[in-house]
Amino acid sequence: MKLIIVSGRSGSGKSTALHVLEDLGFYCIDNLPIGLLFPLTREAATQSSPGRLGKMAVSIDARNLSGELSNFEDIYRSLQDTGVTIEVIYLDADEQSLLQRFHATRRKHPLSDDKTSLREAIGNEKKLLEPLSKLADLYIDTTGLSMYELRDMVKQRVAGRRHQELALLFQSFGFKHGVPLDSDYVFDVRCLPNPYWDTSLRKFVGTDQPVIDFLEKEPLSRKMVDDLTGFLESWLPSFADSNRSYMTISIGCTGGQHRSVYICEQLGRHFSDKYSNVQVRHSELPHLQSREN
Repeated sequence: MKLIIVSGRSGSGKSTALHVLEDLGFYCIDNLPIGLLFPLTREAATQSSPGRLGKMAVSIDARNLSGELSNFEDIYRSLQDTGVTIEVIYLDADEQSLLQRFHATRRKHPLSDDKTSLREAIGNEKKLLEPLSKLADLYIDTTGLSMYELRDMVKQRVAGRRHQELALLFQSFGFKHGVPLDSDYVFDVRCLPNPYWDTSLRKFVGTDQPVIDFLEKEPLSRKMVDDLTGFLESWLPSFADSNRSYMTISIGCTGGQHRSVYICEQLGRHFSDKYSNVQVRHSELPHLQSREN
């Protein structure tokens, strides 16, 4: 049987992710006590035909007892020993985004009380969930993502991945906005000539032909693409061999609109010929939806 564990801080989008998995045919349970993982998997194993319990997704969060959360790794390893295929999806966002989401919904944080402020509760929750976050197969930074973008990302990265195949996400970002939390690799392309300093190009982005033409005239741009593809071609198979399911490669420039976008597009196009689940996302271009190459 396959078990997906969805976790993350409150307000990060766990419910949205669980709804997507339910739409994909998973039997979903929200806020499952960790102690019930073993009985649940045993029940699935005793069925002559796995049926609905053959694919399960459960949400585990800070509403669990802290003692159970601290023992999660032992339970996780024991489940693996029983032959259950487990994936952990961990969602998170930066502190300011989580604060804004709680203020917008006016919901009470599960760890806040008359002695613990919302900000303190969000910080405490991160520490509490560390046993799950460090075992995450897929880490999704939902900062700046709409509910619909998150739904698409979960659907594409989880459902679009063949069994035991590496799913790749190339995402561009701007260093002035911060490095994405879900990065496995981060590459800095600020050394490339910057189209921003050509005033005629400022209104364009890295997917527009004038910017593409500008960068493709520069030998450094081609060398950067060649070096990054060579490096990733050498090392991605090693990650796949070590049972990694997902890799997120982040490419950064100053503002995340020109050079990083162009490089991400080139890498996505190159690796889509080698892997079936390759996506490109541009963090600083909200008008461009995440798309699969």
